[in-house]
Amino acid sequence: MSTRRRVGLAAAAVAALALTAGCGSSNNQGATPTTDTVQPAGQGTSDYGSSGSAGDGGGYGQAGGDEGKEAAAGPSAGKLGLRQAAALGPLVTDAKGMTLYRFDKDIPEPPKSNCSGACATTWPPVPADGAEAPAGIDKSALGSVARADGTKQLTIGGWPAYRYAKDTKAGDTKGQGVGGTWNALAADGKKANAQKPAEVSVFPHPDLGEILVDGKSRTLYRFNKDSAWPMKFGCNDACLDTWKPAKPADRSQLTGIPEKLITTVTRPDGIRQLAVDCWPVYWFTGDEQPGDINGQGKDGLWFAVSKDGKKITSTPEG
Repeated sequence: MSTRRRVGLAAAAVAALALTAGCGSSNNQGATPTTDTVQPAGQGTSDYGSSGSAGDGGGYGQAGGDEGKEAAAGPSAGKLGLRQAAALGPLVTDAKGMTLYRFDKDIPEPPKSNCSGACATTWPPVPADGAEAPAGIDKSALGSVARADGTKQLTIGGWPAYRYAKDTKAGDTKGQGVGGTWNALAADGKKANAQKPAEVSVFPHPDLGEILVDGKSRTLYRFNKDSAWPMKFGCNDACLDTWKPAKPADRSQLTGIPEKLITTVTRPDGIRQLAVDCWPVYWFTGDEQPGDINGQGKDGLWFAVSKDGKKITSTPEG
């Protein structure tokens, strides 16, 4: 063999070795993926095996391990919450305000998770134990699914729930839309609606049925001391510190309610206020998140409003 040929073969071998080391070798611990493309468990290798990628997820799992092993379980969700996101509407969070997600490659009926191993490092499964439904989520929507390691994962509307390791603080939604398969969870297990929220819409409340909410998903209330005809405002002065007049709505920005029911009235102090079926409506400062109805039946005078503009006089048990 000629000297030139031996040099050429040696160079090719070095190049092949370098290429192998740069494409997912288990010794390449410093590589960080630039995209979040997650494969279901057992389908090939993953980009999430390096300790330099998903290991900084705010305490929600340790990076590393092979595809066949389950990641360490994350903390309990505690009492879930609903948070109004500007572009997504109400979405589900854990008790600390961390967004919960669903995976399109999972199965809701019967529930099955297709995210384990390195996938579950980046998307830590939410344990079912200790999870409680808030006012805006029907208790029957919560369930569980057994994972390969025997642990129980929380399901919402049948969909297994996950956190995202790159969400590091309450309110983060960095996992939304990742890989085209991950989405924030809505209260019924569906994908959070990635559209501009309506200025008045219908919220399916588990205790009161379909109630009206404003553009921030706050429950709207009627006051018995007001009147629609003749127009009278019974909530004034100190009352307005607790019960805030709802802002007028654009009739083209409604969801689930007839346009004819939405009008605007002018208060004695000049403030313009939303009216439903000619009744002024308010939001309650004691409601903290979508689905709260802490003002319902207050003093026997304040009541949520149905989608046909009528007051709802029923009160939730307990």
